[in-house]
Amino acid sequence: MRSLDRIAAWDLAISVRLNRVCYRVTPRLVFRCISIAGDGIAWYALMAALLLIHRNDAVLPVLHMVGVGLACTVTYKWLKARTLRPRPYQVHQSIRQFTAPLDRFSFPSGHTLHAAAFTLIAAGHYPELTAALTVFSALVAASRVVLGLHYPSDVVAGAAIGAAIALASQALIG
Repeated sequence: MRSLDRIAAWDLAISVRLNRVCYRVTPRLVFRCISIAGDGIAWYALMAALLLIHRNDAVLPVLHMVGVGLACTVTYKWLKARTLRPRPYQVHQSIRQFTAPLDRFSFPSGHTLHAAAFTLIAAGHYPELTAALTVFSALVAASRVVLGLHYPSDVVAGAAIGAAIALASQALIG
């Protein structure tokens, strides 16, 4: 079996297994809420909270997050328009869709891309947030697979791209 075939088989097997979590109502509702928060609500709330708590000292970190968020949005939309990877539930009958997607294609996970980028930027400015944001970002990433919207490889790629954008922005800013 070729390497890409093995990766695709792994991707599907993990997707099917994690998607079964949502056959139960409570985990389905929890992961839907996490996914909705990852749509942007949590990140906007974080930015507002930073401005309320730290006032003028938070302006540059929040602007940094906004700039990185825009770069992430442009990047993932560009990639999705070129890769055109269907979502798991569209291709595999063994995977159920448990919430509506925000767009048509699967690769990369925009939720995870933004979560990784925002976590790195916010944690870089406010290290005390690192643990909570890392846990939240991991749950956002998991929610995308559990809800049947992404393969694990979409999530891994999203995290890597988001991290690269955040790290590049930090290197530019200094």
